[in-house]
Amino acid sequence: MERIAVLADVHGVLPALEAVLAEDDVRSADAIVLAGDIASGPQPVETLDLLTSLGDRVVWVRGNADRELVEMAHGTYAAEPPDAVSPWAAEQLHADHVELLAALPTTVTIGDVLFCHATPRDDEEMVLVDSPISRWEQVFTGLPDEVRTVVCGHTHMPFARQVDRRLVVNAGSVGMPYGAPGPSWALLTSNGVQLRRAALDASKAAQRTVSESTYPGRTGWVEEYLLSTYSDTEALEAFRPRAEV
Repeated sequence: MERIAVLADVHGVLPALEAVLAEDDVRSADAIVLAGDIASGPQPVETLDLLTSLGDRVVWVRGNADRELVEMAHGTYAAEPPDAVSPWAAEQLHADHVELLAALPTTVTIGDVLFCHATPRDDEEMVLVDSPISRWEQVFTGLPDEVRTVVCGHTHMPFARQVDRRLVVNAGSVGMPYGAPGPSWALLTSNGVQLRRAALDASKAAQRTVSESTYPGRTGWVEEYLLSTYSDTEALEAFRPRAEV
């Protein structure tokens, strides 16, 4: 494959997903890889229906939020819900949606590129752009030598960096971007990686989400995640304790 568009952490935000899918380089990509946390958000059903309509061009990878939705839908999730929207989203899913998410792989390898949600070995392990090499070596233990690039999401902040002769790419987040406004995604080509942001009118996206979603807390949700953006400093400070385990 010559061109792969990577979309991570859509989180059921349909207007943001549509904005990224409308990008010329996404429309022309050989494949669209979904790097997990796809549906847990204000429009889970609409998000999954749109993505499944794209057919075999889409390569699906399961994230921790997808796993949690399945467990909630099956009534087997025993922990405290990570947020208010997840239990609601799980209730909206149809049986075929639950079956789809339950069957997703945690990693997919295309050529010498491995796609995952958080790390190759764990769907919620936290590693940051400034994590030391020793931490990256730890989470890459057992990774085949032929894997030269690892592409992930999970922390909602895009970056690309070298780790002991491997390239690590975080595609950021389509639905809940941190660091800067606008849905973020990544384009992988034979020439390397480009970190991209799609144009999105946040006010119109928020109005549409409030109008179309039936999530009871949708007004507060769009105020926090569509009408404002957590800075990279805020996000790194919040994530760092979990990244130093």
